Formats: sequence, structure tokens, C-alpha cells
Amino acid sequence: MADEGFRDPRLAAIYDPLDPDRRDLDAYVRIAEEFGARRVLDIGCGTGTFALMLAGRGVEVVGVDPARASVDVARGKPGSERVRWIDGDATALPPLRVDLVTMTANVAQAIVDPEAWRGTLRGAYEALRPGGHLVFETRDPAARAWEQWNREASCGVTEIDGVGAVESWVDLVKVDGALVTFRWTYVFRDDETTLTSASTLRFRERGEVTEELVAEGFEVREARGAPDRPGKEFVFIARRPETT
Repeated sequence: MADEGFRDPRLAAIYDPLDPDRRDLDAYVRIAEEFGARRVLDIGCGTGTFALMLAGRGVEVVGVDPARASVDVARGKPGSERVRWIDGDATALPPLRVDLVTMTANVAQAIVDPEAWRGTLRGAYEALRPGGHLVFETRDPAARAWEQWNREASCGVTEIDGVGAVESWVDLVKVDGALVTFRWTYVFRDDETTLTSASTLRFRERGEVTEELVAEGFEVREARGAPDRPGKEFVFIARRPETT
């Protein structure tokens, strides 16, 4: 189940304006180029920013996401006809044979249920051609990123065309072992509407992720540091083995 911030049409429509700097995706573009990927499955594609970046470079892209409102935003963007959009998740995909599967930003951590996570890894494996790669990021729990998730550090006001001023901030709700819950608040100043969206992320240890990937048949190639969060995040690169 996607969070309200992605499922609510009004919140999905302001997702991109509230987070316009997506230089974090540049590393994924470089990885796609590194592996010569011509067919890509983007799991948790959201509003389609990364899928459209790749499609603009001539890559054949399938974007899948359970949040219909976010996918609707993606479908409304220029160039969206070059991407195959699917409402759903990686556990029920049509037959695919892609070179690369990606999960950017918080997608991997947002899949908190262990069985759903294993199902996602299995879906990614089945979608890959033999020799294809899975790439995703996950924050290092040791960095304790949640300690900075508070109103004082995050509150801001953004002027959005056609919407007006939107004030937003995040509050930490609970830390329960590996699960961290937080809540975003959005105040639409023009009509004084306040909406909230709660999210929970699972902070997996590096060794735990490696074991889970191996259990689903992947070869773990490496866990790189994330260029946009050095020392705070891993970018896992795993491979579906070649058939013999």
C-alpha cells in the first residue's frame, strides 16, 4: 500500500515541485549507461521522473507503481507516451526481459513487510534477462538519518504554479527497531487546507540486504556509496546469473 503522499491526487500533484532537485538520479543514469541497458524496469516509478529521463535517452522503460495518483501525474508529463506505465507492484508483472531493474530514492525501504520485500526481489529477478542487473539504494542505519527528521530542520514554504504557497515539514513519529515512522504535513495556504502523510521505512543492515539478495538467486556485485549521501547510504548492485 502506497503512502497518502503518493495516493492522494492533490499531494501527488505537488510532489515534484516540492522536490525539484533530482540530481540523486544522475547516479542511476550513469549506471544504466555503464551496463549498456536498453530495457529498464523502474519499480516504484512514482511521478515518472527517472523513467522519463531514461526514455529521453532512447531507453525502453516500464514504470510500475501501486499509487495510481502518482502514475497519473507521470502519464500527464511530456514524453510519457514513450514509457509503459503499470499500476501495481513487482509481484504481479507481465512477462519481461529487461537489462536493468531500478528502485530509486526510498522505494526499497518503503517495502517494509518481509514477505512483500522477498516478493519484490523475486519479481525483479524474473523480469531480468540472465546477466541483467538490479540496482537500488538503502540508507545505512548507522547514520541514524531519522534524527534530523523534525520540523525545525525541514519546514519550508514553496510557491507552486496553480496551487499557491504550500508549507511543509516532517516530524519523526516512532523508531521501533529497524522500522522508522515519520509524518509529513502540508498546509495549502490559499484555502487553509492541511493534509498529512505518514510513512514507515525499514532500515536494513548491509549484511542483511546481501543475504536477502542471495536467497532470491542474485549475485551481489557491490554496495557502492551514494554520491548524494556519502557515508550515509548504500547503492546495491546485484546480478541475475547467466544461464549455463
